[in-house]
Amino acid sequence: MSKGNILILGGRSDIGLAVAYHFADRGYSIQLAARNCNNLKVKKTDIELRNNVDVTVHEFDALDFDSHTAFIDSLPLVPDIVVCVVGILGGQLEDDYESLSALKVIQTNFTGPANIFGLFSNIFEKRGSGVLVGVSSIAGERGRASNYVYGSAKAGFSAFLSGLRNRLAKKGIHVITILPGYVSTKMTKDMKLPLKLTAQPKDVALSIENAIQKKQNIVYVKSVWRFIMLIIKNIPESIFKLMKL
Repeated sequence: MSKGNILILGGRSDIGLAVAYHFADRGYSIQLAARNCNNLKVKKTDIELRNNVDVTVHEFDALDFDSHTAFIDSLPLVPDIVVCVVGILGGQLEDDYESLSALKVIQTNFTGPANIFGLFSNIFEKRGSGVLVGVSSIAGERGRASNYVYGSAKAGFSAFLSGLRNRLAKKGIHVITILPGYVSTKMTKDMKLPLKLTAQPKDVALSIENAIQKKQNIVYVKSVWRFIMLIIKNIPESIFKLMKL
């Protein structure tokens, strides 16, 4: 018997699949949602066979705002947990001079996830239960020249999750913000990541499970980031603006 159902938005990503495998192993049925979802059929079968749970795949485009309501209506059941790992890193140099590139980064990391979470929050509020898990980023804690478009989008998403958590705290809805820091994925494969500060997708999945069980609100996947960002956030702006970060 299933422990519950979890919907993963961005289910084709490394983190999304890690979450799917992790929660299937815990006995949850899985709904994987992503663009070109037919490419997930092999993963769907593998998860089902490994864990003896139901897995369904669903077409979802975070940037197609008009389709979000129909997407929710098409699901075979309303999930108990929704995890959003939708996101793109983009490239700051391109974003500096190509407004459409910057807009895509902002919509993919903020407005798309916020819109679908807004819809689910109303459904969960009416039902009186549910968990919303948003994977944001430490990049949103202070803007840096090297990735401020991506960072500002994640900052917006973190603020949205904070407000949603405040709104729904007394309605039986748990809203969680996950801050992974560096994660070793296809998206970061060309980056030289510091080993001690870099998480694996499975670490993110475990952090999500722990946050749900322990009713945590804001979670740093690598706890050291909490102290690093505390320092960075407290550097005076007059000094910070001269730093190369």
